[in-house]
Amino acid sequence: MKKKAIVVFSGGMDSSLCLALAKEQFGAQNVLAMSFTYGQRHLVELDCAKKICLEWEIDHIVINLNCLNEITENALTNNQIDIEHRKGKSPNTLVVGRNGLMARIAGIHAEHIGAKCIFMGIIEVEEANSGYRDCSRKYMDIIQAALRLDLNNQEFEIKTPLVYMTKKQTMELGYEMGVLHYLVENTITCYEGIDKEGCQKCPSCKLRNEGLKLFSKDHPDFNFSFKNKILT
Repeated sequence: MKKKAIVVFSGGMDSSLCLALAKEQFGAQNVLAMSFTYGQRHLVELDCAKKICLEWEIDHIVINLNCLNEITENALTNNQIDIEHRKGKSPNTLVVGRNGLMARIAGIHAEHIGAKCIFMGIIEVEEANSGYRDCSRKYMDIIQAALRLDLNNQEFEIKTPLVYMTKKQTMELGYEMGVLHYLVENTITCYEGIDKEGCQKCPSCKLRNEGLKLFSKDHPDFNFSFKNKILT
């Protein structure tokens, strides 16, 4: 199997937007979506990832990283821990080094299948607002430099097309591409695995729904099934 790009794909809105961008740039047949199971709080996101890949005709694989449960503990991989985000501290849903590990694995496989790049759906608003240290371009530049050494390829690239955007701006991009309604209705962002409006309490839901509120103000004719629930 030869591909031109790998998308690290959670089934959430941001990684799905990256998948749409990769599909547009390279063609569905030249893209591989790579998801991970790592003992996350719910596996519904993987069902979403599988569904989206089937409907978009993109090859999809799932890599097992359940060893993370054995070497670290957090609320994202232990559903017995209540989700908390105390002021001035990182949220207890932070899985230390997760994005870097996933990027390294995707990069290694990319070299194996002839791909010259991987896509990561990170955005720095996550680092600034949620305390995720592995959601910045600076972080990915370090991982990219290591991969270039590993692969002996100074042209290899970690693409982060959303990294400097706000949530609203990512939605504007999805809207321009004609995929926003699909993404809003078919992706799961909530840490509790609740679709549509989500739990409305976890940091991920709050960021996504706030972005939807701002987007809806500028696009009042854009409708989705749970619009009234988050605008009231």
